[in-house]
Amino acid sequence: MHDPNLFFALNLTNIQMLALGFVLVILLVVALLLINFFSVWIRAMVSGAPVRFTELIALRLRSVPVGLIVDSRITAIKSGLMVSVDDLSTHYLAGGSVEMVVQALIAAKKAGIHLDFDRACAIDLATKGTGKTVLEAVKTSVNPKVIDCPNTTSGRTTIDGVAKDGIVIKARARVTVRTNLDRFVGGATEETVIARVGEGIVATIGSAESYKDVLENPDRISKTVLDKALDSNTAFEILSIDIADVDVGENVGAKLQAEQAEANKLIAQAQAEVRRAMAVASEQEMLARVQEMRARVVEAEAQVPLAMAEAFRQGNLGIMDYYRMKNIQADTSMRDSFAGAGPGGDKPKTTP
Repeated sequence: MHDPNLFFALNLTNIQMLALGFVLVILLVVALLLINFFSVWIRAMVSGAPVRFTELIALRLRSVPVGLIVDSRITAIKSGLMVSVDDLSTHYLAGGSVEMVVQALIAAKKAGIHLDFDRACAIDLATKGTGKTVLEAVKTSVNPKVIDCPNTTSGRTTIDGVAKDGIVIKARARVTVRTNLDRFVGGATEETVIARVGEGIVATIGSAESYKDVLENPDRISKTVLDKALDSNTAFEILSIDIADVDVGENVGAKLQAEQAEANKLIAQAQAEVRRAMAVASEQEMLARVQEMRARVVEAEAQVPLAMAEAFRQGNLGIMDYYRMKNIQADTSMRDSFAGAGPGGDKPKTTP
């Protein structure tokens, strides 16, 4: 029979060992946490941006870089920006650049520009993959930048417009813009600004009566273009448009007039050729009719001997009448010969 005291002692020993094992596990977990997060936690605590161990553990479980988030928050807190660990980790998980957002917020705060955390995150996500950053947008808002119009990468060096007198004017402009952070998300980019400025320059040159007016007052172009509010619905605010260079190109009006004159000449030549062809055809038709009339005359003359023979048979013409007619014909032929015209209207041939 078992001793109850011994059984109780054995059970108590097992419970103590389980409790000791549980305590060891807890101590091991605490040790691991201290090893992994103590340096980060103490750095945040000393920097005045304390974080809880639970927040650090949550970051690790979500596969978020703990050091990046804590260091970015320390930088923000030191600059007077109140951002939480959850906000920074959420933006990181969304694919944004936490460091770039914090730097942009600090730059905006130092420059006195109102930029909240949500808008900075939206700008950062909007510029992802475009080669631009939210920090660059803030810097451009503080320090305006200059855009060449036309863009040199497009392969064109000038914007060409034609005045009313037909002379081409070649212009280059430099546009000074500043980022409008309120319209940066969803606003048109630099390409739109360049296109609008180019369109305004061409329209202004085209409305000039003469190329001399443009050369005398090049600032007229910039003033006219600025009055059109070309920066509406764009991510920029146009501060100034300066005409860097104005050159005179070819005389397009004269060239077009010359080409029109050449075309008119070709048309006139074609019409003249048509009239000539019609005249030649009419001449040939008249010659054919003349030949036809001569054939009729010959035919009529051939009827004369037949009529005379018929008159002899019927007794209407005597032999003396015939001789008198022949004498008249001979006298007529002789007179024609004396007058210098032979039979058929030709001059008689002289014998040597």
